Amino acid sequence: MTVYFPTRGKDNTEETARLALERAREADIKHIVVASNTGFTARHFIGKGEDLNIVCVTHHVGFRAPGVDEMGPETRQELKEAGVSVLTTTHLFANVERAITQTRGGLYPGGIIADTLRMFSQGVKVAVEIAVMALDAGLIPYGEPVISVGGSGRGADTAVMLIPSHAKTFFETQILEIICKPRNPRG
Repeated sequence: MTVYFPTRGKDNTEETARLALERAREADIKHIVVASNTGFTARHFIGKGEDLNIVCVTHHVGFRAPGVDEMGPETRQELKEAGVSVLTTTHLFANVERAITQTRGGLYPGGIIADTLRMFSQGVKVAVEIAVMALDAGLIPYGEPVISVGGSGRGADTAVMLIPSHAKTFFETQILEIICKPRNPRG
């Protein structure tokens, strides 16, 4: 059963993590992908299941400002020592096409896909995106269901169960369940 939060954002992180971990145990899922730029959300999954593969996907370097990495080396080391894999790479829906639209205008497929997923919530968009990114990086297995956790800004407010496909076969991705999300995706 899907849990709907009355508001979106960071205040839902603890409950989102609890629901994601609970559903992973119920469905015998061994891989959880978590969006976390500062380590705040990823820390909610540390020590909650030794048999779980936790993958933390961050913003790419330069997301906030040129050359700036939002996750410092101390946090990366802390997560690594806790057994969490950290992936920092170009975002699936915000790649080189964005450079073209920002300088030349027009539409791009990644933006259309992202906006369509945002109709469910920003967290659904993030959860789908990071699962595909983790799969493309070889950090989760192909063809198996995973739990993916995203949010609306800082923290987490969305968890989905899905079978991601690679970026080049993106439309073969299957969203199996929405575990939790904000009821109102815009407010």
